[in-house]
Amino acid sequence: MSSEPPPLPQPPAHQASVGLDTQRGRERSPSPLRGNVVPSPLPTRRTRTFSATVRASQGPVYKGVCKCFCRSKGHGFITPADGGPDIFLHISDVEGEYVPVEGDEVTYKMCSIPPKNEKLQAVEVVITHLAPGTKHETWSGHVVSS
Repeated sequence: MSSEPPPLPQPPAHQASVGLDTQRGRERSPSPLRGNVVPSPLPTRRTRTFSATVRASQGPVYKGVCKCFCRSKGHGFITPADGGPDIFLHISDVEGEYVPVEGDEVTYKMCSIPPKNEKLQAVEVVITHLAPGTKHETWSGHVVSS
């Protein structure tokens, strides 16, 4: 019997050349969102009860400015024109052909978010004025300058 320890396994060439920590022995699993691409076709509206949809569509129209929107995550926030807390915006509630970007003026209606119905969500969101000097992307991927 030899008293030498067995040789350590060598890391794959692609890991060694990049200098990754190979002691962990863990590789990242593939993620469908790693490429920051929204699945196609676009997701449908959230499942709402019929009564919540009717209440939202009969409610008043509010104005605001898009604070932020992340297409890869599928949500963002609107800052109301009259002040107050930011309103949640889901990708399925955006009407029209453009992806909202920071600074876009929008109109929207509001709907409460279950289960406690304490927070509000913007629905039927329409971009009324594109933010000047920004590039806008259509849902199909075409880029348009405003």
